[in-house]
Amino acid sequence: MTRAERPYRTRKNLTVVSLLLLVLAVALGPTPSSAAGTDWWNPTARPAPDSRINVTGEPFTGTDARGEVRGFVDAHDHIFSNEAFGGRLICGKPFSEQGVADALKDCPEHYPDGSLAIFDFITRGGDGKHDPVGWPTFKDWPAHDSLTHQQNYYAWVERAWRGGQRVLVNDLVTNGVICSVYFFKDRSCDEMTSIRLQARLTYEMQDYIDRLYGGPGKGFFRIVTDSAQARQVIEQGKLAVVLGVETSEPFGCKQILDIAQCSRADIDKGLDELYALGVRSMFLCHKFDNALCGVRFDSGSLGTAINVGQFLSTGTFWKTEKCTGPQADNPIGNATAAGAEAKLPAGVEVPGYSADARCNVRGLTDLGEYAVRGMMRRGMMLEVDHMSVKATGRVLDLFEAASYPGVISSHSWMDADWTERVYGLGGFIAQYMHGSEGFVSEARRTKALRDKYGVGYGYGTDMNGVGGWPAPRGADAPNKVEYPFRSADGGSVIDRQTTGERTWDLNTDGAAHYGLVPDWIEDIRRVGGQDVVDDLMRGAESYLDTWGASESHEPAANLATGSTTASAGSSEWSLFTSYQPHRAVDGDRRTRWASDWSDDQWYRLDLGSPQTVRRVTLDWERAYAKSYRIDLSTDGTTWRTVWSTTAGDGGLDTARFAATPARYVRVQGLARGTGWGYSLYEVGVHGS
Repeated sequence: MTRAERPYRTRKNLTVVSLLLLVLAVALGPTPSSAAGTDWWNPTARPAPDSRINVTGEPFTGTDARGEVRGFVDAHDHIFSNEAFGGRLICGKPFSEQGVADALKDCPEHYPDGSLAIFDFITRGGDGKHDPVGWPTFKDWPAHDSLTHQQNYYAWVERAWRGGQRVLVNDLVTNGVICSVYFFKDRSCDEMTSIRLQARLTYEMQDYIDRLYGGPGKGFFRIVTDSAQARQVIEQGKLAVVLGVETSEPFGCKQILDIAQCSRADIDKGLDELYALGVRSMFLCHKFDNALCGVRFDSGSLGTAINVGQFLSTGTFWKTEKCTGPQADNPIGNATAAGAEAKLPAGVEVPGYSADARCNVRGLTDLGEYAVRGMMRRGMMLEVDHMSVKATGRVLDLFEAASYPGVISSHSWMDADWTERVYGLGGFIAQYMHGSEGFVSEARRTKALRDKYGVGYGYGTDMNGVGGWPAPRGADAPNKVEYPFRSADGGSVIDRQTTGERTWDLNTDGAAHYGLVPDWIEDIRRVGGQDVVDDLMRGAESYLDTWGASESHEPAANLATGSTTASAGSSEWSLFTSYQPHRAVDGDRRTRWASDWSDDQWYRLDLGSPQTVRRVTLDWERAYAKSYRIDLSTDGTTWRTVWSTTAGDGGLDTARFAATPARYVRVQGLARGTGWGYSLYEVGVHGS
C-alpha cells in the first residue's frame, strides 16, 4: 500500500485522530446464464443478479511469433485488503456466496450517511459523508478518490482480464498498528493471522470462479506457484495470479528501541510458511523501520505523522544522514502535524531534519541480509519499493554478487536512479497507476533503458491500497476514450462498464474500480500512442523471465571458500580475536581480515590449482579501499591486472572481467577510504 505523489489530489487539514490514523494507514448459488456453453471465456452459470462485463469477443490465447506470452501485468494489487487492519477499514468483498448485494455493501458503521466513516474523511477530506448504498445504485462508491471501498470485485477483475491483462500479483497486506488504533474492528490485529486468511480466501475465490465456469480448473482466475505454470495459464488465455506479501513486520520482525524482536529461526520459519502458502514475492519493510531494513520516507505533514507512528511503534524516530550517491530517500521536511504530535509522551518532540541529509541511516540489517539470502535460496522475488536507498543499494550489491535477477519495483516507490541496475540484473519494473499523461511521461523517460535490455513494462494498480487513482480527465478532454473501443490485441470490443444501476465512464469517473483498467490502458494509448501499450503488452513475458530466472538460479561455486593458503601483507593484531587472512574465506560474515593502517597493502589467495576466473566479490568492513586493483597469476610471480577502481565506496563490490586462467588472486590496496587499514568480511572467487 502506497501513497504516491499525485498532483490532482489535495488534502484538507486533518483532525487529531485523522493525522494519527493517516500515519498508520499509509499502509450464491449460480443461476443459469445466457452465455453459450462453447464460449470458454464466459461462465456457464453466473449469479443473478450480478455485475456486467461489457466486453465481447474471444480473449487471445497462445504465444506470439517468437514463442513469447502476451499480455499486461499488474505487479501490485490488494484483492483482499478488506480482511486487513481489523476487517472494517475497507468495506465490501471481492466475492460472496450470497451474491453481489452481499459482496458490494458498505461497512455497517457507515450507515445511514457516512458520518462515522472516519477513515473515509481522513483520506478523502471533507466530513466523510457519503451515500453508503453500494449495490445496486453505487451513487458515491467505488470512486477514484475513495480509499475505503472495495475495488476488486471478481467480475471487475474478469473485465480487466478480458481486456488483455494476463498477470495479477495479489499482495497480501495488513498493518498491526493501523488495526490497533482504528476504532472499528472485528478480529485480531496479528499480521500473520491476516496474511493466512487472505491467502486462504484467494484460493476460495479461485474455487468460486471455477464453479461459475463449470468445475475445477475451468475458471479464468488461476493461482500459480511457478513461472512454467504461469506460462501455461497465459497460453490458455487465462489470468495467472501470483501471491505476494506487503506488511510492516514480516515474521514478527519489528524492532523496539533498536532491539530486534525476531531471530534467524523466526525468519526461516516465516519464509517456509509463506512459501507453502504459495507466496513468491514480498517486501521486507514498509513505512516503519523494522528489524530487517530501514524505509524510504514520506514527506511533509504526512511524513511527520508517519514519523510519529514510527516512534509509537518502535520507540525511535527516523534518523537521517547525507547521501553518499545520487540516490536519495524522500525528503522528510520539518512540517508540523499537530494532531499526531499531540500523541507523543510529554517532553518528546519530533526531531528537525537538515535538507541536505535525505538518506535513512538504516540500511539492510544483518537479519535483513539473512532474510534476503533466504529468499534467494527459495527462488523468491524481492520487492525493493519502500526500502531506504541504503537498504536497496545493499540488496542490489548482494544480487549482483550472486548474479541473482529476482528484484521487483512494482509501484513507483524506488529511486529512479536504480532503474538500470535493476534491469541489468534481469529484474522487473512497473509504474504506479498514475493518470495517463503522467504514466506516459514516465514510460517515455525509461523507454531507452527498456529497449537496451529488451524488456517490457508493467503497472501497479495498488487498488484497495491507500493511494488514490487516476481522476477523470473530463468529457471534453483531448484524445478522450471513445466507447466502444477495441482491446489492445484487437480481438475484443469493450464498452462502458455497468454494475447494477451504475455505468462508469473513465472520462468522467476516473479509474474507480478494477474493471476500468482496460479503459485506462485505452486512455494511455490515445494520449501516448501505441508504443507505450506495446511495451505493456510485453510485460507478462518480462515478469515471467525475471521469475523463471530466479527459480532456476544456482549459486556459483566459491573457489575461495575454505582456502588454507590465504596470505596478506599484514594483519592487525588483537588480544581478543583474530584478523588473520583465512578469516575472510571461512564463509562466516561475522569474522574478517584486517590489515595494518597504511595504503600499500595486499591480500592473496592460492586456489590450489589453475582455475578459470571470471568474477571476484569483496565484502568490505567499514575500513575499505577507495583505490585498489585485482591481479591474477598462474605462477604467483607474473601478475596481470584484470580489474581496478579509484572510486571504491565500501560495501559489497563485484568485479567482473573476461574469463582468465589463474591459480593466484591478489587484491592490491592502493588508497584507503578511511583512516584505518583495509578490512574484508568475505572474499569470493567465481568461475561463472
